[in-house]
Amino acid sequence: MGRLKRLLCIGFTISVLCNACQKENDALAIGIDTTNTVREPHLLLGNPSDAGTTISDSLNYLLEKIEFSLSYNKSRATANWVSWHLTTTWLGAATRQDNFKPDNALPEGWYKVSTSNYTNSGFDRGHLCPSADRTTSAQENSNTFLMTNIVPQAPKNNQQTWARLEDYCRDLVAAGNELYIVAGVAGTGGDGSKGAATTINGSLITVPATLWKVIVVLPQGTNDMQRIDANTRVIAVTMPNSQNSVGNWGMYRSSVNSIEQLTGYDFMRTVAPAIQEALEEKVDMLPIE
Repeated sequence: MGRLKRLLCIGFTISVLCNACQKENDALAIGIDTTNTVREPHLLLGNPSDAGTTISDSLNYLLEKIEFSLSYNKSRATANWVSWHLTTTWLGAATRQDNFKPDNALPEGWYKVSTSNYTNSGFDRGHLCPSADRTTSAQENSNTFLMTNIVPQAPKNNQQTWARLEDYCRDLVAAGNELYIVAGVAGTGGDGSKGAATTINGSLITVPATLWKVIVVLPQGTNDMQRIDANTRVIAVTMPNSQNSVGNWGMYRSSVNSIEQLTGYDFMRTVAPAIQEALEEKVDMLPIE
């Protein structure tokens, strides 16, 4: 290797190291714990519905974002589910962007929901992957406002019970854990502030009957797949999409098996079968206050 090439290589190496140091300094400046900086794939534990990427997968269409992965249902005009990894590396100082917007990543010709389609519907624009779970940059927070991440949700459920569950998940991360979360919908027909409805926006957007969430809790670390065992904490929650589903989210805890029966999905499918079976039959009973 010539002298010029060696100098270029050395310069490139120094540049990479400086950039890495700057990123760590930036992370520390906004309060991010850099001891666990790996952002694992959002679908590390599997694709629950075998969502695909062809036009024929219109009822179960896979979209993979930097911030989350999801299965989109063209017929419902909402996601079936959204999956994301939550660690301290996703939590920072970015503010809520509140810029709900159509998702132009959907195939050409598909109806793209806009924020105005929810106006005066009696239902909130409910996040599946929460805005507050993506705060390391304005762009990452902004992308949680893509309408493919939004479902019609009863206001009291969205702003109270569901929100408290979202807060609890971030509390678990602050306590030294990392989470693998899948949240989604099932059934048709909810109860909003203007009464019961099966659809909004002239029947183009389906109102779900149920919202559910599966949360796998691990202490922060590496080699996540190897660290999941039969004692791993798994929280499964099933809530009616209703103004009456308020209060302590813990009262809606169920099992992963029950959500699989409700949806037909297969969660934690990359986990060893015996461990998967043990985890899916349990109902989490740990104190949450």
